[in-house]
Amino acid sequence: MSGKHYYVAFKSILIREVVRFGRIWLQTLVPPAITMSLYFVIFGNLIGGRIGEMDGFSYMAFIVPGLIMMSVITNSYSNVASSFFSSKFQNNVEELLVAPVPTYVIIAGYVGGGVVRGLLVGLIVSLVSLFFVDLHIEHLFSVIFTVFLTSVLFALAGLLNAIYARSFDDVSIIPTFILTPLTYLGGVFYSISLLPQIWQNISHINPVLYMVNAFRYGFLGISDVRLSVAYTIIIGFIVIFYSWAWYLIHIGKGLRT
Repeated sequence: MSGKHYYVAFKSILIREVVRFGRIWLQTLVPPAITMSLYFVIFGNLIGGRIGEMDGFSYMAFIVPGLIMMSVITNSYSNVASSFFSSKFQNNVEELLVAPVPTYVIIAGYVGGGVVRGLLVGLIVSLVSLFFVDLHIEHLFSVIFTVFLTSVLFALAGLLNAIYARSFDDVSIIPTFILTPLTYLGGVFYSISLLPQIWQNISHINPVLYMVNAFRYGFLGISDVRLSVAYTIIIGFIVIFYSWAWYLIHIGKGLRT
């Protein structure tokens, strides 16, 4: 097959993924906006009014980048995890395995769908945040670059979860016991400079910390970590997760009956 045929295959998978979550937009796009609105009201207005400023910014302005990133992470991950596992559960993925489509095209199609949903939800949450705070972007490139890479990373993570999952319960284990704690402890609601030194050191083990801070730097121009380190970690995880997913799909791990 030529590159043109591979592009058609990629576009077909991507469009199917976008149509899938777009058809049920009340379940995929609206809930994150409502959830984030509650965060803005409770943490931003009610609690933020008592906290005051954080690193020279109002508490609301400080947490907005983290909340946007949290919504991107969650939706990029869940979209691929649920979609790919459903295809596996219904034996639809076997059609892709026997088709003359390279493994990287399959991965790109599913990950692309997760990225589209993650970025779309991130945009919706950003628009919702305008009702609570004035958003100012200091470094546009950092905002776009960070949110795109993070969305790709967690879409790949969702794909890995779906490959290993044997039931729908397995799909929810990672988000519940790993993804959610990492996100909440990733500096979304606070600066790690407020923590004792030992907890600051422990926090640096959390990869989400680097994504949230790199994204916050794009908006506010402040960060608890070096951007070069943050991007190195994000890209490194992308390479590892992609290679891992490619190998598993290539050998049919958990896909062939």
